[in-house]
Amino acid sequence: MDEKAAQAPAGAPGSVPPAIVVMGVAGCGKSAVGIALAAALGVTFIEGDRLHPPENVARMASGEPLTDQLREGWLDAIGERIAAPVGQGEGVVAACSALKRSYRARLSGFCPQIVFLYLEIDPATARRRVGNRKGHFMPASLVDSQFAILELPAADERALTLDATRPVGEVVATAVRQMRRS
Repeated sequence: MDEKAAQAPAGAPGSVPPAIVVMGVAGCGKSAVGIALAAALGVTFIEGDRLHPPENVARMASGEPLTDQLREGWLDAIGERIAAPVGQGEGVVAACSALKRSYRARLSGFCPQIVFLYLEIDPATARRRVGNRKGHFMPASLVDSQFAILELPAADERALTLDATRPVGEVVATAVRQMRRS
């Protein structure tokens, strides 16, 4: 999806932020919600998982969680991909776990207008969803390690929390409605 943004200018009444990062643990639905949200807004979608270096993918596929250091280059790649369309006046939605406050701050360094859409889910549902996926490098055994490092968005962060167990269309409609009110 590489369409021009079809939204009001950032900051205009009823507009949505120029950059939205759909975040949360594996299995919460970041990609499904991100794709649908980008389509609803007529903006570019960035799949963060595709930007992992091969070494990171191999580590995760073997059941090894990534360290903060291993995530740095990946977060920078996502941040750069977010900043490019925003710098051209276009909107963007990205899927990225952004599990820690420091990761969200790193992404915001590339685009201060980012709003994070946190998809909240319980560990059992996340493990079940990841276990049922086909063809993805992330094993269900790593879900608990993601919950272990998860830092919920704080009140001083630009973030919206939604229930990831709701249908994708409902999550997207709620996100758009709430962001337009902000």
